[in-house]
Amino acid sequence: MKRDAQAPCMTGQTGMAHAVMNEIAAHLEKLAGRGEAASIDLRSLPMTDMDREQLEMVLGQGEVSAVIELAGLTEVRETAFSGVWWVRHMGQDEQVAYEEIAITRIPEILKTQLDDIDMASRRIQQVIESSGRNEFEKEASNG
Repeated sequence: MKRDAQAPCMTGQTGMAHAVMNEIAAHLEKLAGRGEAASIDLRSLPMTDMDREQLEMVLGQGEVSAVIELAGLTEVRETAFSGVWWVRHMGQDEQVAYEEIAITRIPEILKTQLDDIDMASRRIQQVIESSGRNEFEKEASNG
């Protein structure tokens, strides 16, 4: 993955990974106790590539990941800590445009929008009406 060419070039570890872990822990406690979601904008922090690598290593890999292809590629992956998600959006130029840690049950970007559900509801009705009951009965008897 390419880094944003305009991002400051910093090397070495700054301790930011540890600071972010402490912030994640505080937010995770609020999520567990009160259901309060939060996010940490990693692009706004003075993190080096080494800080980012350290944070990724410590957070680890969870069981769930998703790729969304809309106005660039967005990767969403659960970390080894339930409720902690790494969200990375690549711009059209394949550089990281947005990167956050989302502390939530499920990241907003993965939730289906109500307008999309409404459109799907109308579309499925059209498919059912155009196919007719006989088509479904044929499929069931061939099954």
